[in-house]
Amino acid sequence: MKLEHVNQFLKKKPTDSVYISNDQTFEIEAVSQARVALCYSPSNKQLPTKLISAADNGVEHRGTGNNKRMVHNILPDSDPSANSLLVVEVFTESGNWSSYPPHKHDQDNLPDESFLEETYYHEMNPPQGFVFQRVYTDDRSLDETMTVENGDMVIVPVGYHPVGVPEGYTSYYLNVMAGPTRVWKFHNDPDHEWIITK
Repeated sequence: MKLEHVNQFLKKKPTDSVYISNDQTFEIEAVSQARVALCYSPSNKQLPTKLISAADNGVEHRGTGNNKRMVHNILPDSDPSANSLLVVEVFTESGNWSSYPPHKHDQDNLPDESFLEETYYHEMNPPQGFVFQRVYTDDRSLDETMTVENGDMVIVPVGYHPVGVPEGYTSYYLNVMAGPTRVWKFHNDPDHEWIITK
């Protein structure tokens, strides 16, 4: 990880993004040092290409105690600019949990829960760090706990998906969701929901 990236990581500043209309070709040209992430999902309706400036990112602080994290809402469900994509960046401080208490969104059961598949692209600062991510379903037909390192991607097709960050490291993940209805309605694991009401 280059010094410039570490500095950007520590500042936790939102970045510019571009929503590109479906079935379009595009080129990316860097005029300075840059890192680019491409986030895709199927879509049918043609929506215009749009710049999402850093200033337009909603910055949100979620959680309390050891459940604190900072979220940059790049394409939240309140923004009608996209067909199916939902995109956020999440920074979680040392010793904290994220996507916690465990929640899921794998049922098309609105208004209570939406069906959204999800990916997590992870980075750590310092980069030799790691986090733990568990992905599990109620019936445990899927139950995986992973040691996730810098640059790893975790796919969450279904189930709950909490992230734990060890002492000494800051976690970053780029979180991309998509589904048939572009609404983020989640269901907390009932065994652990008491954590948010204590």
